[in-house]
Amino acid sequence: MPNAVPKPTIHLINGFMNENGGSEQEALHLARLLRDRSDLTLWSPSARCSPELARRHGIRRIGLGAGHRPNGGTFVFVGSHWRNKLWPYLTRAPQRLIYVFNTFHPKLLSLTATHPSMLRWPRTEYVFISEFQRKLLGVDGEVQPSPIDIVQFSPAPQQRPTDGRPVVGRLSRDTLDKHDLDDIALYRAWAGEGAEIRLQGATALRAATGETLANAPAIHILPEGALPAVSFLHSLDVFYYRTGAHVETFGRVVLEAMACALPVVCHRRGGYAEWIRHGENGFLFDSTDEARGLVSTLLNDRALREAVGKQARRTVEAIYSDEALRSRADFYLRGAR
Repeated sequence: MPNAVPKPTIHLINGFMNENGGSEQEALHLARLLRDRSDLTLWSPSARCSPELARRHGIRRIGLGAGHRPNGGTFVFVGSHWRNKLWPYLTRAPQRLIYVFNTFHPKLLSLTATHPSMLRWPRTEYVFISEFQRKLLGVDGEVQPSPIDIVQFSPAPQQRPTDGRPVVGRLSRDTLDKHDLDDIALYRAWAGEGAEIRLQGATALRAATGETLANAPAIHILPEGALPAVSFLHSLDVFYYRTGAHVETFGRVVLEAMACALPVVCHRRGGYAEWIRHGENGFLFDSTDEARGLVSTLLNDRALREAVGKQARRTVEAIYSDEALRSRADFYLRGAR
């Protein structure tokens, strides 16, 4: 019997600091794509690595001792980089060096594009999570949408009741740059039209605006991670999304909402906009007035919400079909040893 071909060695590196962080979730989903087809190890270079994530997923802390650092194979950095670390000088160089670049910060391009000659690392290969991001950075590379588990993020098992208030909501990391302060007036307006507003990951918004939202009984503000993302999305009828200073290179949460068959109403600025066909599988807006009108229309038209939500789900199923996922995984396995 011929010897089995050994699986390629892949070291996937991320800070793994925040259980609810998009970068961490992206790394874990990528790990699921690669695990069965490679000898995969998850690594964190950070002292702030989440103990719970490390326990649950077998993540190893990078150290200086033998066996405590990536060694050969393919290095895949997801939202992380190696600079100002000693361990790369003590390990065998990778055959391939891949950066999943899920940020807009041009400074990180210069940090990752070149390496000290004594490292003898190969040329950096970039994976961008949207064409929007790649064009803004002006760098060649692979474009792959951030992976999403569409089995986990799926339509609610039963329809929401028709006799209650329709619910508008959004989900994000709990930082002020994830919010646009102009949205406060929209939340109050939609609540005034009879909707319930649920904002998870918005305590920073409440803190920044004092009593502005505190006395609105139909507006509910939850801290980040208060409910599992799927459970929270299943409680909504309309998903609304706009950020402030933060620019979404992809916007995983928007695609997760679409996977749950929700109609999404989103600011046009972001990588997620590439997948939204306005009026068919979601809605895009440029101004606050446009956002208000679009959501108000959906609040008063259940049939429209359902029709657009079904198209949103079909879109996500096509993006994350088994064939599409296998093709994306092939990129990481190419030429690996």
